[in-house]
Amino acid sequence: MRRDGKGRGVSVAAATALVCALGLSAVPETAYAAPGEPGPTPSPGGGNGGGGTGGRSLEEVRQEVDGLYRKAESATDAYNLARERQARQEKAILKIARAVVKAQKEMAGLRKRAGAMARAQYRGGGMPAEARLFLNGDPGDFLDGVTLARKGQQATHGLIGRLERTQVALDRYADSASQEWERLDRSRAKKAAAKKEILRKLARAQRLESRLAKDERERLRRLEEDKARGAQVKWLDTGILRKLGSGATAMGGRAVDFAKDQLGKDYVWGAVGPDTYDCSGLTQRAWSAAGRTIPRTSQEQWRLLPKVSVRDMRPGDLIIYFRDASHVGMYVGSGAMIHAPRPGRQVTVAGAGSMPILGVVRPDAR
Repeated sequence: MRRDGKGRGVSVAAATALVCALGLSAVPETAYAAPGEPGPTPSPGGGNGGGGTGGRSLEEVRQEVDGLYRKAESATDAYNLARERQARQEKAILKIARAVVKAQKEMAGLRKRAGAMARAQYRGGGMPAEARLFLNGDPGDFLDGVTLARKGQQATHGLIGRLERTQVALDRYADSASQEWERLDRSRAKKAAAKKEILRKLARAQRLESRLAKDERERLRRLEEDKARGAQVKWLDTGILRKLGSGATAMGGRAVDFAKDQLGKDYVWGAVGPDTYDCSGLTQRAWSAAGRTIPRTSQEQWRLLPKVSVRDMRPGDLIIYFRDASHVGMYVGSGAMIHAPRPGRQVTVAGAGSMPILGVVRPDAR
């Protein structure tokens, strides 16, 4: 049994059953005001006196907070992608640098040999080898000399050719290094801009939540849960649960087991474990534990991993949410998934249909 920071225990089986039970039951009426209507009057002792909503309904606050966190999550994918590209470009530059060192050593050796040949020619009086052959009166020496001269010419031509090719390679490496540095600078700029945007949106969302009284924050959490429950009801009403697969592959089962072991751990932006996660950090690490390397971001997971139909979904598959593929969770069976929701929340079990599904990918597809 995994316990979160508040000591509340949650078994996966019970939580999964609860997801389905709640999804099949009617959504309870709530006491929250409809958008545009004044919010409920806070009870006495509510901390900030109920002024945290700024005259708006709690639903309006929920929509803004949810939107900010979703935009931050989308920007996080851009940040992680830029970071991966930067790492690849740094490796490319290092590879080029090693090739340059090797080529420079070869060039130094070739120049040394060329210098030795030039000095030998100087010691021979600067007379071409062909002229010295014709001045030789011994026929045997003449024939031997012809063979040696040809070999010398071939060696000279070969040396000149290698010098030229090595110089071309050095020039190419210089151009490649320059291009990679430019790409690296662009990746760094994109990463810095994405990080700035993420932190701005996260700070805005956290300020909104911090202004709420304690009871308002709890009602905000319940409002989020009600919205997710309503979406799960509609999803289950399609009869999808009768079509979904229940058996995971051995590798998929290991990924699910890993995800279950992370329940209750905090969401932290950009985290990949072992103590905290963001949404795609959790799914990447789970599949890594199962023996399969997958992309870091939910957008790249959606773009690069094999896609399967929602009705063919089985435990271990990754559910990609929202049109911009900005969120991901792992299907664990019985209509439930495990995900890292957002800052201020913990890794949890939720309804697989509790958010708009873009599609499903299968990391261990053959």
